[in-house]
Amino acid sequence: MIPSINIMPEAPVGRLVEVARAAERLGFRRCWVYDEGLAARDVFVVMTAIASATETMQIGTGITNPYTRHPAMTVGAVAALDELSGGRAFLGFGAGGSLTLDPLGIERARPLAAVREVIEASRALFGGGRVDHESDVFKLNQASLDHGRSDIEIWFAGRGPKMLTMAAECADGVMLEFIHRELLDSEIHRVLEAAGGRPLKLAYSTMVASDPSVLDIVRPHMTYRLVDSPRRVQELIGMDAQDVATVRSAMGEGLESAGRHILDEWIHPFVVHGSPDECAAELRRLESLGIGEFVLPIVTTDGAEELMKATSAVFERL
Repeated sequence: MIPSINIMPEAPVGRLVEVARAAERLGFRRCWVYDEGLAARDVFVVMTAIASATETMQIGTGITNPYTRHPAMTVGAVAALDELSGGRAFLGFGAGGSLTLDPLGIERARPLAAVREVIEASRALFGGGRVDHESDVFKLNQASLDHGRSDIEIWFAGRGPKMLTMAAECADGVMLEFIHRELLDSEIHRVLEAAGGRPLKLAYSTMVASDPSVLDIVRPHMTYRLVDSPRRVQELIGMDAQDVATVRSAMGEGLESAGRHILDEWIHPFVVHGSPDECAAELRRLESLGIGEFVLPIVTTDGAEELMKATSAVFERL
């Protein structure tokens, strides 16, 4: 299992580059970069800066969507990034979220079909073909790309059984994230079954909390994950309807405020936690389930180096 990071570009670009370079030195193999539209720095500017400052790390969108840019322009940008970096680029797609789309007044039109269509069109463009396409989301008229590479990996990251099944059928890789420990085995099985035996890479993203202080980093970001979780998941952690209402109401004051209502025991099932040896044992279990890549989310650059060092130390025990 290889270690990677997914960095939220909310800090100045120079600081993001520092974090990526530190990650490369620590052995992290891939750098995903969140695309959150106006809520963060531009994903392609950040990826270009990281590609120019690193030597071996792969760089890609973690994730972008079919709506905020014409998908063909996204493909062209990733192909140029691949050229700049000496073949280190990859493309990660998802259906898009409210943090990115709402400020731009964009609605998610036919998300399931849109993601499938954009993956298929991206693969054809990377391969040098001429592509025609017409849908509610995007159109292509004999579009082609002369600087692509046919084997640039196309990943999908998201949730929901229909989305994951679709992605398993047409993407090169699927990234799962923050799934309740008791449900993870079945989610992985569903994805691999949907792949129907075709080669499919799997990545899993969550925090490694070998130090209890890591829970405070992820706590604000468990707010929206938990209130939007299926009722079954909320019941598994003992989160009742009043708890959900309290957290949802507090989110209006910001994630930090809402995070104060998130209990440690609600977070534990979604992260790798315990002593370094216990965390290493859990990572070995994930690997045995078919996970080939572990993606550490860097949601803030404050303390990022310490978080990465602690996670790297756990990987050294594998």
